[in-house]
Amino acid sequence: MSTAILTGLPVPGSQLGPELRSLGFDVRSAQRPEDLPGLLAEVPPGERVALVDPSFVGHTHALRLALTDPRFPAAAVTGAMAVQAEARPALVRALADLAGPPAPTAAGASVAVNAPSTGTGVLTDRVASALEDGGVAVHRPDLGSLVATVPAGPEAAFAARRAVDAVDDEAVRLRTAVKSRDGFFTTFCISPYSRYLARWCARRGLTPNQVTTASLLTALIAAGCAATGTRGGFVAAGALLLFSFVLDCTDGQLARYSLQYSTLGAWLDATFDRAKEYAYYAGLALGAARGGDDVWALALGAMVLQTCRHVVDFSFNEAHVVGTDASANTSPTAALSDKLDSVGWTVWVRRMIVLPIGERWAMIAVLTAVTTPRTVFCVLLIGCAFAACYTTAGRVLRSLTRRATRTDRAAQALAELADSGPVAELVAAKGPRIAGAPVIAAVGAVALVAAALTQPFGSRQMIVAAVFYAITSGLAVAAPLKGALDWLVPPFFRAAEYGTVLALAARSEVEGALPAAFGLVAAVAYHHYDTVYRIKGGSGAPPRWLVRVAGGHEGRTLVVAVLAAALADRGTDFTLALTALAVGIALLVVVESIRFWVSSGAPAVHDEGEPA
Repeated sequence: MSTAILTGLPVPGSQLGPELRSLGFDVRSAQRPEDLPGLLAEVPPGERVALVDPSFVGHTHALRLALTDPRFPAAAVTGAMAVQAEARPALVRALADLAGPPAPTAAGASVAVNAPSTGTGVLTDRVASALEDGGVAVHRPDLGSLVATVPAGPEAAFAARRAVDAVDDEAVRLRTAVKSRDGFFTTFCISPYSRYLARWCARRGLTPNQVTTASLLTALIAAGCAATGTRGGFVAAGALLLFSFVLDCTDGQLARYSLQYSTLGAWLDATFDRAKEYAYYAGLALGAARGGDDVWALALGAMVLQTCRHVVDFSFNEAHVVGTDASANTSPTAALSDKLDSVGWTVWVRRMIVLPIGERWAMIAVLTAVTTPRTVFCVLLIGCAFAACYTTAGRVLRSLTRRATRTDRAAQALAELADSGPVAELVAAKGPRIAGAPVIAAVGAVALVAAALTQPFGSRQMIVAAVFYAITSGLAVAAPLKGALDWLVPPFFRAAEYGTVLALAARSEVEGALPAAFGLVAAVAYHHYDTVYRIKGGSGAPPRWLVRVAGGHEGRTLVVAVLAAALADRGTDFTLALTALAVGIALLVVVESIRFWVSSGAPAVHDEGEPA
């Protein structure tokens, strides 16, 4: 239970108390401002506490945004504020500093106050400002047309209530439940009705995590239908995949509608999308095998390409959007993009051609129902390859033409995304620091994949190429990754590791090697996605012991090369070795991931972006 403390006696006839109780608050009232520290001390230390001016007039959803969002240690609108447990000591200090009656409220205050008021005599506003002065980040939600004010007198109160009646806060709540930057298919084909499904779920007490789990189960059933290899199974699989995506949109909209953000929800939302898509790939491959068509190489290729695309997105974002001086963005490419944004239809075209999740899943679902798995994967690979070239080329141009200073935080994030193991760490510590990290990484990656594609399976040359790759990987990360194109280093590493596993399994011609390789890449990709979302949540990369035990990207690649050489003439032993490696890595990274995301130290993040 959270506690809301009115900073004075309730106003007769006000519905503020019932509104706060409807939001889950136990409401208490201070006889006078001097009583606030004592009332605050009575609230258990781990609870959220809200301070609300008894004269507050505004929409219930304005209060919900300010008082119930769990992602922020403190949040405020005019007349109301809330702090979570970590900010409670700062609140105690602020109240002590502001002891005494508040200054009179300035006359003539605006009715529809949608921005923070830091200079008024409203006590809650002065406390929020004192928290900020003390170093606590106070979230100020964008209210848009919603009203939140403390009127100065009867006339202002009447005008404020009229302003509240003029705006339907439920309509605003439904509208803002939808992400502002979704793809075309999601915006026009899913969100117009999924937002109402989200409200239906909220009114029945369902949580976003439950909807997320339902989406996963639906996608797994779709994969099972695809695995039957029958036309009826393929049609059912396509329909279920689309319904799974509807639920996938609904869980995020439900989280925004009801402000139910959680650590577990962050983990589920971050990982289930990839689990659903890649499980569906496996189902298609199994269905094709029932019909006598082996498409495991195409399925694994689609997973490799899609994962590498995401790594490009995450690396570029950490290096530029988050980790540089934004005021220094003078890129002509960015200027052209901003100019195109003013032409409405170009925005949708550019969002569609990168095949975001909505367009991609719709394409997969339709093609599954009317064509074959081989056609699905061929079209998917062509579309994703074009999208990858388009987005990567644009980001390379933007990086080369942008004048910005890379921060230490960005360089650290890129180093963590690199996933360097013990071998690369040793080379980085003992070897020379050579300029041109992306070139060094690219040379090692190209040499490794070329050897896997051209050298006889099981040859010693493959081991030599893997050792060379490990050395170049260490040299690439020896110096801080602050160059203009250094964000390309993690994608080069992902492409090299995944591509090598794919090439060796495909060329081995060993029964079951490709499905085993699919499982291995899936386990490693999970580890890399987990790393990404820990960084996005501000918690840093997984612990170093985990990265070292998992071998790092160069260590795993070297192990696979050695296994291929040692087991080349022993039939299915190579398949068994890949399977054992996949199971071992999966158990290691998944157990540690679950431990982290359900712990109290995990961030209550919610991914508002839509990865391509």
